[in-house]
Amino acid sequence: MTTSTKALTWSFHWKVYALILLLALSGCGVPGFQGNSQSWKIYKNSRYGFEFPYPSHWEEVKPDNDDGIIFISPQKSSVEIRGWAGNQLIKNTDTSTNAKKSINPNFKNIQGISGVMTVEIGKIESTVGIKFHQGEVKYYWQGKAPSQEFNDYYRFFYYIAQNYRLPE
Repeated sequence: MTTSTKALTWSFHWKVYALILLLALSGCGVPGFQGNSQSWKIYKNSRYGFEFPYPSHWEEVKPDNDDGIIFISPQKSSVEIRGWAGNQLIKNTDTSTNAKKSINPNFKNIQGISGVMTVEIGKIESTVGIKFHQGEVKYYWQGKAPSQEFNDYYRFFYYIAQNYRLPE
């Protein structure tokens, strides 16, 4: 085999491996999730001012009190995203060892604001959530999917969580 034939063969194999890797990675996330190429809308809460992107074709469920919103996937009603906020009524003054421990911030949104991200894997459903605290208001966002499919939705949920915005 000549040097040019070896180079051509190597180039072909490299392209095949790259294509296989690309196809494998594109299969991650929500079926059909392509980030920037998907049609998105921005939900903005009129009461607390937080906002986050959601797929434009998802069904909207609004509560009566305007504290938040739920969006449900039209393909699978067990997959949803929700955001809400509320005023902190009292501060926890319990210093006993039984008091709930707070978690140090482990997440930053696109604005660079620190919050707490949690992932809970259950037998039936799993969630990823974020919490922010600003002044006397606590902000929450959550993505939920069946546990068997949660891995498929995690990148999608994380994308939305990163783009969750607090009022400035």
